[in-house]
Amino acid sequence: MPKLYANNITNVIVTGKSGAGKQPRIDVLAEEFGLEQLSTGNIFRSYLGKFNSYGYDGDLEELWNRESQKFVPDNEIAGKLGTDDEDIILGMKAKYFVDRGLFVPDYITNNLFKSYFAKKGYRGQVLDGYPRTLDQAEFLLELVGTVDSTIDFVLLVENSDEKIIERTVNRRICPECGEVYHLKYRPPENGHCRKCGAEVIQRSDDTEEKIRSRLDEFRKKTVPALNYLEEQGIPVVKVPGHLEEFTRENVRRSVMDEVEKLL
Repeated sequence: MPKLYANNITNVIVTGKSGAGKQPRIDVLAEEFGLEQLSTGNIFRSYLGKFNSYGYDGDLEELWNRESQKFVPDNEIAGKLGTDDEDIILGMKAKYFVDRGLFVPDYITNNLFKSYFAKKGYRGQVLDGYPRTLDQAEFLLELVGTVDSTIDFVLLVENSDEKIIERTVNRRICPECGEVYHLKYRPPENGHCRKCGAEVIQRSDDTEEKIRSRLDEFRKKTVPALNYLEEQGIPVVKVPGHLEEFTRENVRRSVMDEVEKLL
């Protein structure tokens, strides 16, 4: 692989177990290399929001072919919806699965990602939450190869299951401004957000049972994707998700000490 230069980073991936501590490391890369965070959560919210705003109130089952277990052709969907806007059609496809509590298939996630990534010019992004599976990793490398882009490296944030469980079950979120707290290390003010005063909450999926399920999913689905990326020549940089003294500078240094070995 050609030598990387700090002023010429195109895209990077940040991955790790759920709760490993990815966000502070994403912030470091965004600041150091002038990148923008591109998260699958924001992608889904964007397209779901566009479809919901469109105001279609028909039955989405009419757009699903039970026999083939696929959506009807896009031209039929456009006719039913009354629009051929690609964003609205993609939002409909995501909503079909999300509303039913079903896993969104890779081919739908891939199409959502491709459309959103295109709006960013396929460059200057920290990919967060994608790719999560081998199929997504294969799709990503094929995509960047066809649009004259690249993935420069993967940043893998490592953390033990035990530390993740302890950290996550004690996590509290402000539902108003999104500020994140920890009951032990960064407690809220008498149960309220220190920024806006709203009462903080525990996310419904921050239970030990659900955390262990997510950890198991990472091992089964994401590790094979990481192995594939590495086999294809994408460097994997490993950084610690747990620091004895958690400060912004310590996080920055722990990331850049490893990344700079590539530069």
